[in-house]
Amino acid sequence: MEARQLEGLGRLCAPEAGASIVTAPAFPGIERIEARFFGDAFEPHRHDTYGLGVTLEGVQRFRYRGAQRHSLPGNVIVLHPDEEHDGGAGTERRLRYRMLYLEPALLSQPLAGKSRTLPFVAQPVLADPALQAALMEALGSLDEPLEELFVDAMLENLAQALLRHAGRPAQGRGPTAALQVKRARDFLAANADRVVRSGELERLTGLDRYELARHFRVLYGTSPHRFLLMRRLQRARQMIIHGAALAEAAVATGFTDQSHMNRHFKKAFGMPPGRWAELAAAAGSDARPPAFAA
Repeated sequence: MEARQLEGLGRLCAPEAGASIVTAPAFPGIERIEARFFGDAFEPHRHDTYGLGVTLEGVQRFRYRGAQRHSLPGNVIVLHPDEEHDGGAGTERRLRYRMLYLEPALLSQPLAGKSRTLPFVAQPVLADPALQAALMEALGSLDEPLEELFVDAMLENLAQALLRHAGRPAQGRGPTAALQVKRARDFLAANADRVVRSGELERLTGLDRYELARHFRVLYGTSPHRFLLMRRLQRARQMIIHGAALAEAAVATGFTDQSHMNRHFKKAFGMPPGRWAELAAAAGSDARPPAFAA
């Protein structure tokens, strides 16, 4: 586990002493962080995971679905995939919170037979001791890796909590489409370094491009295009962290040029890749900034 000192990075990274971001050991489809900062931190952005977190100190302020939200210590935050939001401290005091970022695909098994759609929680700030306890089991020790058996139980608990707060789920896909859409997702993940054409996915799945887009969003909370884009951006981010030039990372991950990558990077992660590179360099050669920001 490593603390990232966010100094000298202007508005996007708090200048006060003690500001940092800590990342936990990775687990497939799951990322965990603790963030500490003052003032504004992240510009409007969106990602293709659930963002589930607990505010620990201060007031967590963020704009989400057209309204300004505030989370106090002990509150739980639930952000749905593909929903734009920003983030910052709501007062002059330091903000500290922990977040778990969860790929929607991991909920497929615990939701099987319970919901045909991803649970959508309309209220992003919750006072739910049971959900808070379930999250803090995963977020309590960021220096320890997650074990597979623990993750199985955690996903079941989170799925139940999300369904409870979502209320009645909307009607969604049929079981046959689920298999076809998973085939498309796996194909996109395996071919993230190139342009994938709609016709390829139509031939692969037997669905037309509009059916596929509709069912893909129901199952994974985003579009096939955005899913592919996020895989490219994640690869570009890793290249930048390990010292690649921005232009090199852009070309290697299928973007037209550096400016093309820059635009999408900022929309996905809340800061331009140049700032991200500064953050990684300031933390040292083995530093790894967070994959997503709440």
